Amino acid sequence: MKRATSTSEVLVRVQKRFGLSLRAQLESELREGIRSGRLRAGTPLPATRLLAADLGVSRGVVVEAYEQLLAEGYITARQGSGTVVAARLTHSTSSSPKTKPTVQAFEFDFRPGVPDTRLFPRRAWVAAMRAGMDRAKSDVFDYPDPRGDQSTRLALASYLNRTRATAASPNKLLLCGGTAQAVGLLARVFRMRGMKRVAVENPGFSEQCTDLRASGIETVAVPVDEEGIQVHALRRLKVGAVFVAPAHQYPTGAVLSGARRTELLDWAHQTKGFVVEDDYDAEYRYDREPIGALHGLAPDLTIYTGTVSKTLAPALRLGWVLLPDSLMEDVARAKHLADRGSPVPEQLALASFINSGEMDRHIRRTRVIYKRRRDALVAALRRFLPHVKIRGISAGLHLLAELEDHTDEQQIIQRAGQDGIRVFGVGQYAIGSQACPAALVLGYGALQEERIPLAVRRLAEAVGESAQWKRREPK
Repeated sequence: MKRATSTSEVLVRVQKRFGLSLRAQLESELREGIRSGRLRAGTPLPATRLLAADLGVSRGVVVEAYEQLLAEGYITARQGSGTVVAARLTHSTSSSPKTKPTVQAFEFDFRPGVPDTRLFPRRAWVAAMRAGMDRAKSDVFDYPDPRGDQSTRLALASYLNRTRATAASPNKLLLCGGTAQAVGLLARVFRMRGMKRVAVENPGFSEQCTDLRASGIETVAVPVDEEGIQVHALRRLKVGAVFVAPAHQYPTGAVLSGARRTELLDWAHQTKGFVVEDDYDAEYRYDREPIGALHGLAPDLTIYTGTVSKTLAPALRLGWVLLPDSLMEDVARAKHLADRGSPVPEQLALASFINSGEMDRHIRRTRVIYKRRRDALVAALRRFLPHVKIRGISAGLHLLAELEDHTDEQQIIQRAGQDGIRVFGVGQYAIGSQACPAALVLGYGALQEERIPLAVRRLAEAVGESAQWKRREPK
């Protein structure tokens, strides 16, 4: 059996003081492993010398066992390819029958807040990871600093200061598993410090509210209009912090006006509260001048969160939070308790990706693509749904299409789903009991430009059928 050349390991047991011979025991162990599916089709088996050494038996015992299983068809062997488990005799390790996935497949998906993962720069990212690993010192592979790799925090601080006008420094940055983890860490620290209530935008990111409530924090909704969060309503509340997305509010797309920015920071100064700034969609702006982050104006009052989920890919789970000095120690401790620190190799890749200029190149390239898709969606809405009011188009990966009064938002969503169109209504983002005017939240990040007109035409048919049904409804 010179063909068994694999260095892989496999768990089998033989007992030298057992009634069966060593060869019979080994055959039985491997045969049962293959039958049960524990050793799946194509699994390489160890070289005979290696397995014999692992089991403390002679090589002849392993050779004879392999030859018997080969004759029975349990394993196959080819010169130079090693010995592997045969395909036809393996079974699933699960005793339950296979079921079809229950997730509905949509022909057109207007899901907001997601980028086109086909645009992920695979080669550039692999090169960045290789460069980051090559330059890394050995000590970075020890248990990490819960704040994150120092070189990555330095690169990211420089990038944020340059592109978002933050007042970042490596010592103020903590790297985490996306904005969701940042919110969870903040919630734990707020609760530990005795904070019981925070304000959130309405409509807003409902999953964020779920994370806050899970940590024992009560969320209080504050209305949003064309200028962003209504600070005068915030002033009437007794809260310790407010969560806002000033660059491109989710889901309305509103940009916090200059006057409101001043009001909001004034509220934080007077109440000694924190403004938690989610820099959502800030990189993708189309028809407006760049707007700096609130953090640059008041770094001691502002907690700034960001992520690569929109610019690169959600699966990377790379995010950050810029913290005032007064919070860093507590948040770093919470991060340590949560997961002992985020994986370092991805952080090294991010630092290299930024320092090499690849991040800037990728954003410039994708900004052009997303703008074309935004333009195609706006043009199609004006053609097929001329009565809707379009809002929030100056930035981001989604827009808001306000429907006519008394439109049944949920019926449109249901009817569109039956036609293979996934669409979301603003009502799904309502916080608390206050209702929002009917509107559709249309994401275009993952939609191919040439398919957008057909998608909107089909959506318009669903809207039209809903309106006809409404008119036929008995008074």
